[in-house]
Amino acid sequence: MKKLNILSRLAMLIVLFFAVNACTTDDLDPSLEQNKLINGGITSADNLYAIIKGSYSILTDAAYYGRDYIINNEVRSDNCFSNGNSGRFTTQAGFKYSENTGYFWDEAYEAIAGANIIISQVPADLEGDESYIKHLQGQAYALRALVHFDLLKQYGQQHTGGTLGVPYVTEFKGENLIPARNTVEECKTKIMGDLDMAFDLMDGSYSSTEFLTKYAAKALQSRVAVYFGMWPEAIAACEAVIDSENYSIIPASDYVKHWTADQSANSIFELAFNSSDNQGINGLAYIYRTTGGGSYGDVQVIDEVADLYEDGDVRAGILGWEDSMLRNIGKYPNNKGEDNVIVMRYEEVILNYAEALYETGGDALTQMNLITSNRGASAYTSVSKDDILNERRKEFIFEGHRFEDLVRFGKDIEKISLQQNFAATIPYGDYRLSWPIPKAEMDANSNMVQNKGY
Repeated sequence: MKKLNILSRLAMLIVLFFAVNACTTDDLDPSLEQNKLINGGITSADNLYAIIKGSYSILTDAAYYGRDYIINNEVRSDNCFSNGNSGRFTTQAGFKYSENTGYFWDEAYEAIAGANIIISQVPADLEGDESYIKHLQGQAYALRALVHFDLLKQYGQQHTGGTLGVPYVTEFKGENLIPARNTVEECKTKIMGDLDMAFDLMDGSYSSTEFLTKYAAKALQSRVAVYFGMWPEAIAACEAVIDSENYSIIPASDYVKHWTADQSANSIFELAFNSSDNQGINGLAYIYRTTGGGSYGDVQVIDEVADLYEDGDVRAGILGWEDSMLRNIGKYPNNKGEDNVIVMRYEEVILNYAEALYETGGDALTQMNLITSNRGASAYTSVSKDDILNERRKEFIFEGHRFEDLVRFGKDIEKISLQQNFAATIPYGDYRLSWPIPKAEMDANSNMVQNKGY
């Protein structure tokens, strides 16, 4: 029996619904509606809205931002480890990956497929306000960039001595259903180009943080630029977000409690979870703790993290003990998995700005102290590159940034505690710093090249 890779399977799935026309989308699951609306079925802005909602829904899957993408980047760092309570995340935490596990590969390309359907439409041919249709297309460009960037960070060879990135797919059901991997450089260029297009198409009057917006595209562009050391581009993107005056840093008095609220003043883009679509036992709360919000509790905090924060730093308030086990108590506290998951927040833009200014001889100190002054922490009197990395660790702990920050800084993944699941320090450049391409994709796609070491 012929094996099909993800793009071929997606094409077949949606073609099954080719003849279905949708007049209204309000009462349909967006992910199901996405499968129904294709070619002749797409007639209006409402249809495009249903498709983009479907792609957002895919991002909330437990394999992606609903849990695994965040957790995998924490357990492969000096923040957390897997205690194996229910057998979850020990493989990832030990850097003993299986090619038989797809991680979030399929979910990522499913979300991209929806974005490509939207991008391919001609606004003048659809019912609805043309500027709104273009705004939806701008969201699709931003989403396509975000998901390809996530894929690149996990599967690309930029930290293992190679040049290959991931397939950058820009057409739904195009001529090439078995695409080869683009280079890292090609992926970077395409991501930045998609974000420029997103910013140009989107209308700044749309401001819900549960959707990608005009300035969310710039915030993401600052993340990409900092990751690749594109300092002038990072500065320009950060300044666009800051000058918009749409966001603010959460003050010290609200820091801990704001994790229980949705759409806070610092949120730039967050994925919506509610009582009907929460992850429940497959969500973040259940994996981070056992009491007051969960049951599995496989992901425990390394004991040394308790010494990370100075007295008075409100960020220490998210830590707590369950008997002798240090835990993430404060972030994603709802045990039903109904907390929105923030993908980008304003504090990241400020620290991106600080890093870019530092690298170009600018005033990084002022930006760094915007964070400390709102956290009850001591002000910096000077700034080093290690200070920037450490401040990012303190600010974004448990949010899935740490592994990616360590490797982009060229750091080894240090063995600092017996609690960590890997036996010895993993040097920068080790093949295990990128995931294996899933075996199912390798078997079905003759153009795919596996990462070294697998």
